[in-house]
Parts: sequence; C-alpha cells; structure tokens
Amino acid sequence: MEQIFEIPVYLFTGFLGSGKTMFIQDALEGRDFNDGERTLLLMCEDGEEEYQPDRFYGKNVFIEEIEEESDLTTEFLAGLVEKYDAERVIVEYNGMWMLDTLYGNMPPGWLIYQEMTFADATTFVLYNQNMRQQTFDKLKSAELVVFNRCVRDEGFRERQLEMHKICRVANRKSQILYEFAPDDVILDDIADPLPYDMNAPLIEIGDDMFAEWYRDINENQDQYDGKELIVRGRAVTGEGLDNHCFIFGRHVMTCCVEDIQFAGLLCIRQEDAGEPENGGWVRIRAEVRVEYTPVYQEEGPVLYCTAVEKTEPADPEVAGF
Repeated sequence: MEQIFEIPVYLFTGFLGSGKTMFIQDALEGRDFNDGERTLLLMCEDGEEEYQPDRFYGKNVFIEEIEEESDLTTEFLAGLVEKYDAERVIVEYNGMWMLDTLYGNMPPGWLIYQEMTFADATTFVLYNQNMRQQTFDKLKSAELVVFNRCVRDEGFRERQLEMHKICRVANRKSQILYEFAPDDVILDDIADPLPYDMNAPLIEIGDDMFAEWYRDINENQDQYDGKELIVRGRAVTGEGLDNHCFIFGRHVMTCCVEDIQFAGLLCIRQEDAGEPENGGWVRIRAEVRVEYTPVYQEEGPVLYCTAVEKTEPADPEVAGF
C-alpha cells in the first residue's frame, strides 16, 4: 500500500487587493514561519502587489501561478507537490473562486492547517452586498478574519458592528481582527448573546430564532444535552425512518437564495405525542439528548418529543439570520 504523507496547507482568502500578498510576503520573510521548508506557493490571482522572493528568509519557496479555477484538479495539485518535493503548501486563493473547488480536489494527505481571510474595511460591506455568495464562502470556514485599512474615527464602531454581524452570520467561531496600521491592531470585542434564554426551564425558540438555534445546537451540542425546548418547523416522515421517528426542521438561507437548504434534526416521539403529516408544520416540545444515531452516523442532538402539534407555517417560511 502506498504511504500517504501529510502535507500542511496554509490557506489565505479574500478579494483582490485585500492584503493577502503582503501578509504572505511578511510571513515568508520571517524565520519563525520560513526556516527552509520546501514550500509550494500557489498564486491563484495576479494583483498589484508582487512577491519578492529575494527577501524570503528561507529560499526553498517555489511559486506557481494558477490561472483558471478549472486547473485545480487533484492530479495537477499532486503533480506540483511531486515536482518540487514540497513539504507544505501555501495558497493565495482567488476571491471569485469558490472554496469547494479547492476542498473537493485536494490530493490525499493535504490538510488545512490554517485558514485566514482578509478584507478591506473600506469596501467589505459593499462587496458583501454585491457579491454575497463569494463573501460568505470565504468567511464560513475561516479561523481568522482580518479587516485592514480600518479608520479610527467616530463612525468606526458602527462600521465594526456591521462587519461583525456579516462575519457571525457565516461563522460564529472565527477570530476577528481590525488593523488600523501595522502596529495598531485590535481584537473584536463584541459579544454574541443567543436570542433565547439557555437557562430557562423551557427554552422557547421563536420563528426568527430558528437559524441561530439550529447552528448553535450543532456547534455546541453538549450545552443542549438534557435541555427542554419548544420550536416550530416542518416534519419529514418516511425516508426509511421508523414509524415513531421523523426529521424536524426548516429551510434556512445562510447566504443567498441559491444557498437555501433544509436544516433538520432527528425526532423520536412518544406514543401520545401526536403524529405529524409528511411536510406539515408542527410545533414540538422536546428534550434534547446528544447520542449516536445511524441517521447522523455520529453523535448528535436528537429531539425526544413529548408533544407534536399541527400549526400554521412560520412567517417567513424560510429561516434566515
């Protein structure tokens, strides 16, 4: 059997002019990050800034330009690593290309070690309005979001709140930094309280809270174990499920209309809980138990329903953030 070696991948995303090249250049000039490792640097767009390899601390950096998104095939990427005998890969990704193209074509052994996205604070909100799908795509899995070219004036807090909200819709866990100058950087300090009371004996999830609840119960499932809640959504029966089971959820729009998906959880109902109709709207009262189920093929939140009542559709029917 052929041995597969682990290749660390450092992924830097953001639109053209967002500061990716300068950050990578600075990183490669330092011994801490570039002490001679054989590094494959993939340039997926050609901006105004150019790399200056003569200033890199380690000299084993091999730059390859990727001109088309369609070039990102498993065979091509694996061939580049073999060509340079690379020990790691740095990707400066094109802001207009979708990340799934890279994720879906990474050769065996490639592992994302760090993912950072960069944004120009002066244009970010406008970019989000006009190219929301591409913006959301770069935020959804980023560990760190860096807003550069920030201006420290009376209007900064209002702009910060708007940038923060856009980031949190896509990703609740990313760290956010605001850069005013090379040595003037602050960490985001805006709290993100949930819109419902987690300490209540019975947690009530309003229609406008569904998307936030669904994301949080999946990201922080252990915090919900043993909690009892009331929430409204649609029931999906059949699909190979046992008679006392159904999938409960709603369609959720995280980014744009093209991104609408049904977000559901497994429900197990008591005999006297009421029987839902396939596709019908129901209000459920349930206890959350985090456990393994073949439906998820892993541990996850399962809703044990003590009440399943027919109800009117939520308004709007598609949940959003």
